Amino acid sequence: MSWRRLRVLIQHLPPESATWTELRNAMSDEELAEQADQGEPERGRWSQSEQLLAVVADRVADLAYLYASANTESKAKKPKQPEPIRRPGAKQVKPKREISEAQADTLFRLINGGAA
Repeated sequence: MSWRRLRVLIQHLPPESATWTELRNAMSDEELAEQADQGEPERGRWSQSEQLLAVVADRVADLAYLYASANTESKAKKPKQPEPIRRPGAKQVKPKREISEAQADTLFRLINGGAA
């Protein structure tokens, strides 16, 4: 077996494998901190269980947001909507743009035939 073949086999092991766990355990605190700062979960490999767990976490965050929004007084500032967990192969979701009151009025007039 070539060294390249061994490297490819190790790289394609699941993240929870004993080999990857041992490699992570051998890292210093500085190396772990650097890895955490440079982490890009959307480039990693996730199992179906991890995908489903991310969906559950997103749904729980959505429920907490809806509960907090429903129980916030009308004059109080609404809570910020949670961002979904980044998934492998998916680009980061861009936040929705908010329109101003003037823009909303203009759009309302245009929709209702007042374009002049």
